[in-house]
Amino acid sequence: MLSDTQGALSPARSDDNNPFFEGCGREGPIRCIFFSEFHPTAGPKISCQVPEDYISKEVFDAVSVYIIPKQQLQRSILTVNVLGHKITGFPINIPNKKYARNAFYFNLCFVCDAWARTVQYEGVVKKLAEYLMMMELESNFLSNELQLAPEKCKLPSILQQILFDLNSKKSCTITAEGTTNMHLKVVKVASDPPAILDHQVPIFTVNVQNFTKEMWDLTTQQVLPFINGFNHVAKIAAEADVESNLVKACVQNLVYYGVVQLIPIFQYSNVYCATPALQKLSDDAHSQEDCLKYVARSESNLPALRDVFNMYCSMTHGITLKDLCLRLNPYTLKIDEQKLVQYGLLQGYIRRIDKIPVHSGSTHGSELPTAMTLQQHFNGVNTYDEICCLSGLSAAQLDQIVDSDPTVFIIWK
Repeated sequence: MLSDTQGALSPARSDDNNPFFEGCGREGPIRCIFFSEFHPTAGPKISCQVPEDYISKEVFDAVSVYIIPKQQLQRSILTVNVLGHKITGFPINIPNKKYARNAFYFNLCFVCDAWARTVQYEGVVKKLAEYLMMMELESNFLSNELQLAPEKCKLPSILQQILFDLNSKKSCTITAEGTTNMHLKVVKVASDPPAILDHQVPIFTVNVQNFTKEMWDLTTQQVLPFINGFNHVAKIAAEADVESNLVKACVQNLVYYGVVQLIPIFQYSNVYCATPALQKLSDDAHSQEDCLKYVARSESNLPALRDVFNMYCSMTHGITLKDLCLRLNPYTLKIDEQKLVQYGLLQGYIRRIDKIPVHSGSTHGSELPTAMTLQQHFNGVNTYDEICCLSGLSAAQLDQIVDSDPTVFIIWK
């Protein structure tokens, strides 16, 4: 696949304050749809486009080698950026001695703004190209169209309908030759999730009971039993006896499909704080019901909403979860504090306040060999969770090392 060809053909980003630039991730409308062919005497040309003359001869000539490409690139999604336009196509060739050059080469392309994300249109372009190929094979639809006078052609009206419907409704149904229907739909394609880290904890967001072995590859089947909302990635790899990078790839795939989310490691020494999203819990009856069922110690004996809400509101800077439990005693309130934290993180009602050790740069007072070894990680970026996973230390052991080293101080953020 050739994607977003760069260099002289690609416009530079001229204004750092402009939110619309190549790679910004924003989606834009389809500006034009054109049908191109390899004419036996004229070579590559645009035979039909809507709106008319949107793509100039100068622009087309600059990328015609990718619109009607060599055999090696046929039947591949090709996307090129040229002179302010991003053009996506799926070139087709139909070999047959009845054609002038023993083959019919064509490409139907979508044109968007140069900055726009176009991956969501790729499936539609491919399906549409294959539909036209089928129509040509069955009834010579395309080759007949190209020989008709412009006022008798059906292709412009078909392309106009596709352009309007996909931009306005994200879907379209077209009928050609009176009998064959084709349904097109623009499907939103999620961005790739970020890289998975050793200290992150995957937790299911869907009912695990709905899974069947046939849904997953062998590695995923081996990993799934160890995903419980408490095991971090490094621990899952160790317990499942699967190489760490394979586990990360597996979890990344599950995140992509919305099967799991990632949350911080649960510890009673953690500090959390409420977010503005907590307001939803006080306003939305469905959220309240869902929350109480999730955080209850027993499904048959739900806690009171005010007690759950009070625990969330009491989470703030300087108060560990252990402090909160000693003060409010969630057991007597019928609240499972571990599930309370999980649910709050999943819904965005609370966030973890990270504990980050920072080395001051001085070597005075750092007499313990372990402290000297760890100081490279006390860089103001690595959190307690990351350092514990890297070193194999528990949070309590790391606390002892940090507390005994006067050159290290703690940032909470």
